[in-house]
Amino acid sequence: MGKKAIHFGSGNIGRGFVACFLHESGYEVVFADVVDKLVDALNSTPSYNVIERGVEGTVTKKITNYRAINSKYNEAELVDEIATADVVTCSVGPNILKFIAPVIAKGVDKRSNDLKPLAVIACENMIGATDALADHIKHPKNTPEHRLDDHHERAAYANSAIDRIVPAQDPNAGLDVTLEKFYEWVVEETPFKPSENTASNVERPTIEGIKWVDNLQPFIERKLFTVNTSHATAAYFGYNRQKQTVDDAMRDKDIRKQVTAAIDETGKLIIEKHGISAEEQDAYKKKIIDRISNPHLADAVERVGRAPLRKLGRKERFIGPAAELAELGYETSALLAAAEMAFRFQNVDGDDESKELAKIMAENSAEEVVAKVTGLQKSEKLYPKVVEIVQKVQADSQD
Repeated sequence: MGKKAIHFGSGNIGRGFVACFLHESGYEVVFADVVDKLVDALNSTPSYNVIERGVEGTVTKKITNYRAINSKYNEAELVDEIATADVVTCSVGPNILKFIAPVIAKGVDKRSNDLKPLAVIACENMIGATDALADHIKHPKNTPEHRLDDHHERAAYANSAIDRIVPAQDPNAGLDVTLEKFYEWVVEETPFKPSENTASNVERPTIEGIKWVDNLQPFIERKLFTVNTSHATAAYFGYNRQKQTVDDAMRDKDIRKQVTAAIDETGKLIIEKHGISAEEQDAYKKKIIDRISNPHLADAVERVGRAPLRKLGRKERFIGPAAELAELGYETSALLAAAEMAFRFQNVDGDDESKELAKIMAENSAEEVVAKVTGLQKSEKLYPKVVEIVQKVQADSQD
């Protein structure tokens, strides 16, 4: 019997990134989704293309050997598929993990202890996403307490960090996905090593393209504080200056300078905290600048900037590194300038969070805004500086 992987979320990242690697590693991919149109399209189309675009050219890969299940209507079928699968992955968004957990829990519970544990890897733009998914799966409402004792014999959970730019797609592309050629998929290996906390027959899944590591944290923070920080900085400054796309923003010398300054600051934290050499971080930074400047991946600044409330969060791309840098006595002016642009990203069409941000900014004092949006404490060194930029944005909106 061949290898089988269940992937929750058949959007662009699911089809273009995760499923592509699963397909190339010899898995049959079973997509699970709730979007009728997408499920029907996958089941009626025997193949689709993944188009990788880089500065050196374009490569097209043909994806086959997949099918889709509508989890809205066919839960029992999906439970059976999970119970006999080798791998479960997902790219549904951090807020949806709790909704896919119940069916995964049922599939794990139905799984034979004689099989190797199911490898569960969440591929989300979130630190500790698989841990969060596992917590939902193991919650008493999804898994009875008496079934937790040998749960590790049926499932193993590994956090991952993914890095690949998937821009907005041509509306006429169908199932085809265009994305950048560069990628990084790093997964922690420890959950797949036999120990007192894992099953004796646990095994690392064979998936080409994954980089297996014992400590994921340096890779997660390097990606979040370099790729996500630079991409969002370009988007927010670009939106503020009426640029259409991120690559267009990066052609503006002032914006490019702001982006470079922001990841120069985060680079200091990455070097000091994780022991990455200055040379390696500098090379990584230059690669990221080239990636987000790629004109073949023209991405609207509104799309990249969406969800400003999440992106201004305490552990996110601006406030997270800036707070740590401030405590260490380092400069944070470029990160604060980027955060200011994020606070100005208000009432953007199609983005509910930008409208909620505008409401919060209008109805609260600067101190209340900082507490609600960023989660910073008054005792933190960064706190007064963020209060100051919020006051500035609020004052400008009243002029």
